[in-house]
Amino acid sequence: MTRVLFRFVKQAASLAQKRCAASPTAVVSDPAGNGFADWKHLTLHFLRIHMDATYREIVDWASEMDRVRGLLQLARSAFPAPSTLWRSFERVPTQIWRQLLRRSATRCDPGEHGAMDATFFDREAASSYYVDRSDRHIQTLKATALVDTESCAVLDLHCSAHWPHDTQVGRRVALRNTDEIESLAGDKGYDDQSLRDALRAKGVRPVIRHRLFAHYDHAHNARLDSDLYGQRWMAETAFSAIKRRFGSAVRPSAWYREFQELVLTVAVYNLEQAIKW
Repeated sequence: MTRVLFRFVKQAASLAQKRCAASPTAVVSDPAGNGFADWKHLTLHFLRIHMDATYREIVDWASEMDRVRGLLQLARSAFPAPSTLWRSFERVPTQIWRQLLRRSATRCDPGEHGAMDATFFDREAASSYYVDRSDRHIQTLKATALVDTESCAVLDLHCSAHWPHDTQVGRRVALRNTDEIESLAGDKGYDDQSLRDALRAKGVRPVIRHRLFAHYDHAHNARLDSDLYGQRWMAETAFSAIKRRFGSAVRPSAWYREFQELVLTVAVYNLEQAIKW
């Protein structure tokens, strides 16, 4: 077992333990109380994404890693069955994965300036049988991320299969993270005066480019802080790194599992960034 892999497992276990301690009522394992501790399930899910493994593979691999067994306090024969791990992922709501995402971003020591951008992930990895049976026609998933421009960590992520307008999604993502940033950069797709006013009311400086409808829009853009706006490319860099590392397609068939796995994948990306420092 490599040193980097064990450092990742330690980070994931610490993150999961703190999240479960903060909200012990969240049930991830067997609701009847006969399962494993919730944080152990969450740690194995982090490791599954990190190692690009199936549920069966991650159980087999983790049970053979002495240091992982010691960290999880599990004997070789005491690991959950792959089906048990699959059901535990099914029980975790997206809200918990998003909270873990925010906690993972703090491990990267983020700065005060954020950038917002969107990208698309393919949904074609699902079986053709499922697609035909569910009458699913949407082939791509839209993901909008708020990225810290100093560490390139993803602070928040919004997923949708219906491609809402950037101003609608941007408002939701930006306003629920005003405590984390002091300024926010975005391209003209997020041009919305009500969003700018709401950010200023929360003490966040908007650095959002105006769409050109009149001569004064040129003047507004000329007054933008070019240094802060120029850091917007960090959001594109984060998306590019995530797609190179984990691929540009989501694997689960059900839309809500696609959202959950994508948020978990981004949290894994944050932890991988943190252990590089």
